[in-house]
Amino acid sequence: MAGGSRLRAWGACLGGLMVVWAALTGCAGPYQYYGGTGIHDTTAAEVAGSWANVEGTRVMLRQDGTALLENLDGQDFDFEDGWRLSGTGTWQLTDEDGGQVVRLALTARTRVESRSTTTADTSAPEPPSTYVWSFYVDRDQHDEVQLFFFYGDPDAGNTYAMTRETGT
Repeated sequence: MAGGSRLRAWGACLGGLMVVWAALTGCAGPYQYYGGTGIHDTTAAEVAGSWANVEGTRVMLRQDGTALLENLDGQDFDFEDGWRLSGTGTWQLTDEDGGQVVRLALTARTRVESRSTTTADTSAPEPPSTYVWSFYVDRDQHDEVQLFFFYGDPDAGNTYAMTRETGT
């Protein structure tokens, strides 16, 4: 009988630990602990070129490290503000422990648009005049380079994917 109560005590202890673990990690979405793609072999020449998103976003990453942006949405929670930025900037390919990242910096804003078709929300914050995005570098099943970042609530794990425009 003593063995049965000891077993129940261990079960209760493990059950309690599981509840505590679940509570601590319950708000941890995929992005919060995202370690990167593990890609380390991409060259800047492979990343340079014209990129697009299905929402009408276009980004031109030039070989000289300059960039042109058209209707690029905010990253992470900034996406919720609804602004889309256009302008010029710079980019660089960096290599981190988890994989390569393209840092795209808007240095001169030329236009701001809104994703919303309704009237402007006066309580929304002013869109930034400069901004920095971090695009993860990945490869598809054909070994072609892909760029993406997370947007919206990190728990949702939504990705904003950029694909190379054909003909570039």
